[in-house]
Amino acid sequence: MYRVAVVGGKPAPISGAKELGIDVVLVHEEGKYDIDEAGPHCERIVHAPVDDREAILAVLKPLHEERPFDLLLTTTEDAAIPVGWVNEALGLPGTSERTSRIIKDKALTRQAMADAGLTPVQFRSLTDAEDAADFQTAVGDRIVLKPIDGVASLHIHVATTPEEASAAWNTLQEAGYPRVIAEEYLDGPVVSVDSFSYQGRHIVVGMSEYIMNETFVEWQVATVSETAWPHREALRTATAELLDAVGLTDGPAHSEFVLTPKGPRVLETHNRLAGSGAPDLVRRATGVDLARMFLTIPLGIDKLPETHPEPTGGAAIRFFVFPEGGRITKITGLDDLDVPVLRVPAGEKPPHIIPYMYRLAGHEVGVVISKDVGDTVNPLRAVMDCDSGYVLAQGRDMQDAVAKAAALTERIQFHVE
Repeated sequence: MYRVAVVGGKPAPISGAKELGIDVVLVHEEGKYDIDEAGPHCERIVHAPVDDREAILAVLKPLHEERPFDLLLTTTEDAAIPVGWVNEALGLPGTSERTSRIIKDKALTRQAMADAGLTPVQFRSLTDAEDAADFQTAVGDRIVLKPIDGVASLHIHVATTPEEASAAWNTLQEAGYPRVIAEEYLDGPVVSVDSFSYQGRHIVVGMSEYIMNETFVEWQVATVSETAWPHREALRTATAELLDAVGLTDGPAHSEFVLTPKGPRVLETHNRLAGSGAPDLVRRATGVDLARMFLTIPLGIDKLPETHPEPTGGAAIRFFVFPEGGRITKITGLDDLDVPVLRVPAGEKPPHIIPYMYRLAGHEVGVVISKDVGDTVNPLRAVMDCDSGYVLAQGRDMQDAVAKAAALTERIQFHVE
């Protein structure tokens, strides 16, 4: 019997653990997980802030001494660095604190890539508004300013003049982001690559593409990307080179690239499973279960595939989003749908934006409505604003899945005042 501690995250990566002979101790924050989803798969659940290494160590050390863990893992962005530190403190294998820090800090990621001579992108860690203006002048074209350790597409600013660059710096400071990176604007479609690594060997499992709004927040994810697929060999090579450069040898990674006229250029990478339900989309489109691999590959239960899998179909998720905020007065179009429709009970707030996805595993198409009449919605400014519900669809290929998802989201109307 294996024993694994998992910090934070959604229930998908630990689903079925008991059937695999794995005892899971989940470390999470009260109110941030669904006990009905996670509980059945866990030996026990203990509470600690997932970004507090001392607190995580405090709850796990006595359990480790009582019966040692084989692994300590996380797929949560905020927990990656603390988990690396706790692994070292407990003498467990896993991604180091140093590697997680390089991946979390976008300036360190860029520097690691520059040191390895990979996909050159101009960048600078900014010190003040004047520095931001100077960088825009040096680039001589559009630049992007964003938090060095930002997540969820929050506070991304494009500047085309020194004045706009200075203003963006000031806006980020006022929003509470003291550390800012500026990069040259990469022109082209954005695609993501989901990969899994074991002992330094990297397999690309999925390639997805987004529909985003004007502030770069995605509200549709679809795979296998028809935009990325013609560039698959270049993306597979670039992914392996990127992960080698930052020192990631084991576990899942979610990397984003821009397909520029000069070839794929790295946008950023993360040592975790992708968000927005992407691992389930990849499973539906390729038959490869990244969530299962999260536990089974490092424990030796399953072996890493020898080759990059080929697609067998397509899948898409489309969220219900709104140009302006307001209060829901009614929701129409749900009657007589010939697909499963799951509704979060009125007054209940899900812990993440993709509740009930596991309940749709056996269905090609399904709908989840996360809000009710009287609830408020926000305009789409960050990924967490995709919290009103979604449509999940599987099809012959990406376009077929997208068409199914689009037809349902257009039929279902949230009336907002």
